Amino acid sequence: MQTYYLTGGSPDQESIGSETKRSSVSSSSRSHNRREFLSRFVDSQTLTARLEDWFELISEKSGQKKSAFDVPFELIELQKFDYALEGVSFQQLVRMPNAVYASTSDAVEATAYLAIEDFLHAGAKGLWEAFWSQDDPMPFSVSCLYNENLKFYQAEKAIGNGKLGGLCATGVLLNNPRHPHGKWDHILELALLRPGIGSVAVGSDQQLTLSVLGEALFYAIRILLSRSLSRLNFSESPNCAYVLLVDSQYGGVVKVEGDVDKLEFDVNNVYNCSVDWIKKHCKVSVSPIDRIWNKLGNANWGDIGALQVLFATFHCIVQYSGMPKHSIEDLAADHGPRLQTRRVARQLGDSRVNGHGLFRFQRRSVSPEIVEVPDESIKIKSEELIMKLDVGSVLWLEDSECQKGYLINDVLNNNELQYYIASPVKDPGESLFLYVGSHPSQLEPAWEDMNLWYQVQRQTKILTIMRQKGLSSKYLPQLSASGRIVHPGQCSKPSSGGNCDHPWCGTPILVTSPVGETVVDMVNAGRFGVDEAIRCCHDCISALSTASSTDIRHGDIRPENIIRVASGGRHPYFVLVGWGHAILEDRDRPAMNLHFSSTYALQEGKLCSASDAESLVYVLYFACGGALPDLDSVEGALQWRENSWSRRMIQKKLGELSTLLKAFADYVDSLCGTPYPIDYDIWLRRLRRNIQDDDHGKEVDTSG
Repeated sequence: MQTYYLTGGSPDQESIGSETKRSSVSSSSRSHNRREFLSRFVDSQTLTARLEDWFELISEKSGQKKSAFDVPFELIELQKFDYALEGVSFQQLVRMPNAVYASTSDAVEATAYLAIEDFLHAGAKGLWEAFWSQDDPMPFSVSCLYNENLKFYQAEKAIGNGKLGGLCATGVLLNNPRHPHGKWDHILELALLRPGIGSVAVGSDQQLTLSVLGEALFYAIRILLSRSLSRLNFSESPNCAYVLLVDSQYGGVVKVEGDVDKLEFDVNNVYNCSVDWIKKHCKVSVSPIDRIWNKLGNANWGDIGALQVLFATFHCIVQYSGMPKHSIEDLAADHGPRLQTRRVARQLGDSRVNGHGLFRFQRRSVSPEIVEVPDESIKIKSEELIMKLDVGSVLWLEDSECQKGYLINDVLNNNELQYYIASPVKDPGESLFLYVGSHPSQLEPAWEDMNLWYQVQRQTKILTIMRQKGLSSKYLPQLSASGRIVHPGQCSKPSSGGNCDHPWCGTPILVTSPVGETVVDMVNAGRFGVDEAIRCCHDCISALSTASSTDIRHGDIRPENIIRVASGGRHPYFVLVGWGHAILEDRDRPAMNLHFSSTYALQEGKLCSASDAESLVYVLYFACGGALPDLDSVEGALQWRENSWSRRMIQKKLGELSTLLKAFADYVDSLCGTPYPIDYDIWLRRLRRNIQDDDHGKEVDTSG
């Protein structure tokens, strides 16, 4: 039998109401404690100091591992994310960081803060439009955190108001017009500008310091505490915070996970409570520190360092906005079709064999790398074919006299282009270098095709001129043959000249002698010692001396263009090859190589009388174990040269092997950039006296 109460409540109503009141009071008390705890948790240095024992213990447990912490992202995750970002366009950064912290001036730091704002904004905007919505505006903004009041300001405004020295971080936040200075529970992620972070980059023996990690943990805890007090509804778990560590070139990610409900909110002991929570209830992950900007200040969006930062930003957006409309898996699944589309567009990978079974070729369109995307209805009407010769292939060459066949014995690469070691069909015992050029119709303004043109067509011209002028030296390459390829099938070229419709018709071929291994291969194999250095210097100077007698200068001296010939004589000798960039007249321009071009060539785009000798000194420095820095700009290359010569680093390195080579470097240094001619003869005599031969019999020197 049910009893209905017309007035009042049920018999238990009063007890339930009391329990609700007690619960409300208890919840209010806990919330008040958290707010008070957060208001007192303001000093990162105090937290860091109390983490020393924990950090030492973690470091000891890691032993010989490169990092004491796990990584936040697995490599397979980053690879899939990389595939998903293939079609994403991140905007070009206008404000870029200073690549070298030569000083700690305000101007340098201000530039870095502006650059970080741009980097984070471009990253968040690109991710939002790619994964969530291209139509809806991005609901995030980027601002800098001011240390004294822990509020956010636009970097330009903070710098203009003289607050640069108080800036401590840059954050990605939810847009909130009611709170222009930002709210801590609206923070997606924070980036800390730490100029020294590059010292612990990938490849370094150093580890992340406690001072940097402690600061990251401090800000992560503040973010997590603020979220626990927030009224915002998080789509994903709010118990994870990402803090970025960046400088002008490098960046990394610190991921902090933990349930702050398990933190003891003793308002009189905030730092010890926080340390205890980190030890017992927190998981810290640290990514490798890797490059996110290049030295020119441009964002390396596709590199692993930037991918880590972008992936952290992606997870932060997920926490607030929920799973994206387009998942990583969906976008990454398009990697295969996109790759195939590019292959079709560039006509790659179609291999056939001609009627004689002599050649293999690859298709390639003649469009440059940056092209206007055509309408789908437009078909590619023309295709160009590039030969790919394999070992065992036979190539026929037609010159003005007859046809000559060459058997491919080896396929080589000089880090730029492919070339071959071949032997004449009529003389299998002879070895020659064989170079295949571009078809005349392919001389588009593409780097590879221009390199082929210099390697084949122009080098043929230079070697022909040397032969016509009677230049003879065993230290110079000899033109063995040159002409056009004989393609399979009937050639229907017009009698007035030109080429037929066959894609190989007219392709130029150059054959030279002698054959040898390059200096760079010798260095890599550890076979370049002091005897080789002195002989190399002598032989290259002899080649330069012979060529300069008819006003020909090399213009592209580097380790790949010097070969050591071990046959054909009693003693191995060096030959200066690669004359495609040789200077014949004032309008000719030398090749530009950041490590081996002369100072005058980099500054003026032309050679002075001592330029080739200066390049030879750089080659010897490299071959003798000298350290070459990473260079990506002419300015950096010139700065390295200035520092090296002024500190006598090059002379010191060469002096470790030979006082004669050191003296030659000093001599070249005195002539760099001057109009005075170099005295080759005196150095040929000095070097010849120091060449160690197995016997002391007379040898005819054809160097002149």
